[in-house]
Amino acid sequence: MSADGPPAALPGQRAAVPGRRAVVTGIGVVAPTGLGADAHWKATLAGQVRTGRITLFDPAPYPVTLAGEVADFDALQWTDNRRAVQTDRWTHLGFAGTRLALADAGLPDTADDPDRYAVALASSSGGNLFGQRELQRLWSRPGRTVGAYQSIAWFYAASVGQLSIAHQFKGACGVLVAEAAGGLDSLAHAARTIRRGADVVLAGATECALSPYALACQLRSGLLSTGTDPESAYLPFDVDAAGYLPGEGGAVLVVEELGHALARGAPVIYGEVAGWGASHDARHTDRHTGGDADQYARAMRRALATAGVAPAQVDVCLPDALGVPRFDWAEARAVRAVFGPAAPPVTTPKPLTGRAHQGSAALDVATALLALRHRLLPPTAAPRRPAPGCDLDFVRTPRECAGHAALVAARGFDGFNSALLLRRDPDWE
Repeated sequence: MSADGPPAALPGQRAAVPGRRAVVTGIGVVAPTGLGADAHWKATLAGQVRTGRITLFDPAPYPVTLAGEVADFDALQWTDNRRAVQTDRWTHLGFAGTRLALADAGLPDTADDPDRYAVALASSSGGNLFGQRELQRLWSRPGRTVGAYQSIAWFYAASVGQLSIAHQFKGACGVLVAEAAGGLDSLAHAARTIRRGADVVLAGATECALSPYALACQLRSGLLSTGTDPESAYLPFDVDAAGYLPGEGGAVLVVEELGHALARGAPVIYGEVAGWGASHDARHTDRHTGGDADQYARAMRRALATAGVAPAQVDVCLPDALGVPRFDWAEARAVRAVFGPAAPPVTTPKPLTGRAHQGSAALDVATALLALRHRLLPPTAAPRRPAPGCDLDFVRTPRECAGHAALVAARGFDGFNSALLLRRDPDWE
C-alpha cells in the first residue's frame, strides 16, 4: 500500500489502469442500529444504545453478559432455505447486507457482466454459531458425527464464496483477514480491483462472534468489559473505560468504477475510496501492550498521502475506539501525531452497537460516508469524561461539516493498523 502511486499487479492480475476511480454507490447496513442505511443513520444521530443482554445463547455462566445483536433478524427474508441451512448467521447477515447494498446502488441482484463484478469482504471469526452446534453434536452424541456443511459453513471465506455464487460475481474474489483492520483493508482491496479493470466490487464485512466458544476466545484477551449497564459498559477514551462489548453485524458496500456509475446513472455516489494505508506493530497483543502509536500514525499518514489530502482538509476522524485505557491513549496519541493541535472532530458509534471486529470497521465506513453525504457529524457515543491524554475534539451533538473528507482508522489484535480516506466531490450531488 505505497503512497507512491497505484500498486503493481500481482501475478495473474491485470495492471492498474490510470484514471479509474473507485466510489461507493450502495450501502447495506445490518447492525444493532437497524437494517439499512437510513435506520442506522437515524439511530446513530439519536445516540440510541442498542447493546443489551445476549440472547443468542445463555450468557449467565460468563463474566460478559452484554453485546450488540441484530434484533429480530430472519435469514429467510434475505436468502432461500437451501442456502440458509448450509451457512452460519454471519453469512446470513452478509446476504442481507449485500441485497440492501445492491438495491441502494440501483443494481440488479444478479450481475449483468459477471466477470467484471467481484467480492472482497473481510472476516475475523467465521461461522461460530454453526461450528459450535456441530462440535457439540460431535462430542455429545453416540454417532460422533458432524453435518455435511460444517466443512464450509465455518470457513472464514464462506461468505465471499456464497455471495459470489448467489449473485454471479465471477471476477477476482477474495477475503481479507486482519482482525478489525481488515474491514478497511477490504475497501482498499476493492479500490485496487477497480483500478485493475473490475466495474463493481462488494466490500466491507459482517461478523457474528457471539457463541459460547467465540466469547470464551475473546475473554482470554482480558479486553472485554464486564459491565452490566449498557449505557456505561463500553466507554472508549473515558476515565471509566474498562474494555469493549462484543457485537455482531456490519456493512456491505458497493464499490464501483466512477465512469461506470455515472454512465448507468447511479442514484447516489456517497464518496470515493481515495486513499488507504496499512502498517504493522510486529508485536503480539497481550495484557500489557497498547499498540504502537507510531505505526498506527504511519498508516493514517499513508492514507492521506495516497489520497493527496492535507490533514486540514479532513472533516472527521472515526477511530478504532477499543475502550481499553492503554489502547485509547495510544490511539489519541497517533491522531495528534498526524494532525497536530488542530485535529479534526472525532466521533465513534461503537458504544451503541458493540465492537463487531471487521464488521465494525465496515460500519464506521458506512457512517463516515453518510456523514459526508448529509454534511452532518453524528455525536460520539463516548466519552463522557475524557481520560488524561485522550482530550480530542469529540463531537457532543450533531455538528455540520463541509462534507469533503473523512478518515476511518482501525486496529486488529496482534499489530494490524489500517486507515481509509474517503472523499466526496460536490459534483456528485
